[in-house]
Amino acid sequence: MRKATVVLGVLVLTAFVSCKEKASEKIDESNVAAAAQRDEAAKSLPVMTFEEKEFDFGTIVQNTPQEHTFVFTNTGDAPLIITNATSSCGCTVPDYPKDTPIQPGEKGQLVVKFNGSGMNQVIKTVTLNTNTGNGQEMLRIKAFVQPKDGSSTAMGPVSTN
Repeated sequence: MRKATVVLGVLVLTAFVSCKEKASEKIDESNVAAAAQRDEAAKSLPVMTFEEKEFDFGTIVQNTPQEHTFVFTNTGDAPLIITNATSSCGCTVPDYPKDTPIQPGEKGQLVVKFNGSGMNQVIKTVTLNTNTGNGQEMLRIKAFVQPKDGSSTAMGPVSTN
């Protein structure tokens, strides 16, 4: 029992001695400055501002390819990067500046190609994965698609795929 008391006493003494130094004396000021600079840079984000987020092709003939260019500006204070762009269906294909930094104040373009499929009112979406605060941006295109023979079925369902 006496050995256990001695061992416990040595452990307690070691704990008190090792905690004697102040943690604030161990701080390296150059690391603090670097961390503050890194934290400030993390607050800087790009902002993707579009001239329009939706485009209406109007009435088109079925299977007639269509194309529209969405113009945007990086109105933030960090480089903007689009990492991916996907559409709601295979009939809509986005062409974008993948992984190309767009500096603050610069403009960029994203071309959306639609093959004119579907019938009646169709609405398609394009989702952009970006490094903005939201992480995603959404664009929409729509058209009223008439059959090639010219007949109209205006009372049919709306296709959103």
